[in-house]
Amino acid sequence: MRIGQVFPAEYQTQLATKKALLQDLFASYALPEIEVFQSEAEHYRQRAEFRIWHDGDDIYHAMFDPETKQKVRIDYFPVASKLIADFMPVLLKKIQFNHSLRYKLYQVDYLATLSGELLISMIYKRQLDEQWQQAAQALIAELLPEWPVKIIGRARKQKIVLSDDFVTERFAVGSKTLAYQQVEGSFTQPNAGVNQQMLNWTARIASQLQGDLLELYCGNANFSLALANYFKQVVATEISRTSIKSAQYNISLNNIDNVQVLQMSAEDVSKALVASSALKHIDLAGMTLNTVLVDPPRAGLDPDTLQLISRFNDIIYISCNPETLADNMQYLSKTHQIVNAALFDQFPYSHHVETGLWLQKR
Repeated sequence: MRIGQVFPAEYQTQLATKKALLQDLFASYALPEIEVFQSEAEHYRQRAEFRIWHDGDDIYHAMFDPETKQKVRIDYFPVASKLIADFMPVLLKKIQFNHSLRYKLYQVDYLATLSGELLISMIYKRQLDEQWQQAAQALIAELLPEWPVKIIGRARKQKIVLSDDFVTERFAVGSKTLAYQQVEGSFTQPNAGVNQQMLNWTARIASQLQGDLLELYCGNANFSLALANYFKQVVATEISRTSIKSAQYNISLNNIDNVQVLQMSAEDVSKALVASSALKHIDLAGMTLNTVLVDPPRAGLDPDTLQLISRFNDIIYISCNPETLADNMQYLSKTHQIVNAALFDQFPYSHHVETGLWLQKR
């Protein structure tokens, strides 16, 4: 993929290549037909980060080619959601001759939602003062009502929030619409359209299951909220304090009363459950933990966690790295078989593949 460009005419071909890759990688596991959930061919990312380049009076967004390391000027970015792509030149035009907002502006990060919110983080190589804050507030007022944006100013050891430091995304899952707080600087799925498809795929599987759910690596409760309706209780774990705070906020926001979030690493949860240790505020004896959902980082699952999840009747495994997933399957295939497989094209025109597997005990 060339930086900042999309190729809609080539999209189906690259998607077929990704499907073939998964089929080859899991050929030895009697893989069922892979469900393919495609992305929009353009304007699919809800997050984008750019360096800001100053050239005399000119100012523009820039990215760096990962192979050549060369700077690439970005005048329009069709990879990003249309809201972000359309607003980028508007922002530069507004600040081009505004010294308070432009001076030593180093980077701009954008976070948008399908529901139309836009949060802008402006990052500087200088300390921000009252003059910057007044200029930023004036800019927000000038942009309204056409562009109801939120602005955050950042510098070293400094963060100025003019209204909120989050946006609220909404996803349709089954017959419900769920609201998600997405905090600036914390992880969220960048391709919101594909994420919504992921949530509905997991919900469809959950509707066929019973008992209680354990979720590891829950983040901001992305899957927890979508699956809560299908289980008696959900115990979700996460290590990041920021993500836990958002998860708890999202649980309350959606009036969900059967999800509990614990700040624990997957490794610690594994050790506690294997040893039948009590978890704080959780009555394990009173639960029927038949199902586990894991969405680990690219490194996959560690041996303790693999041993733990192999004890469950049903495993929903979401993976951002099919190679480590294949490695983990060497262990899990001893006890489980693949019932359903899905390809979620979170990152079009790249080699990255998001995979979903539903594994059931033999």
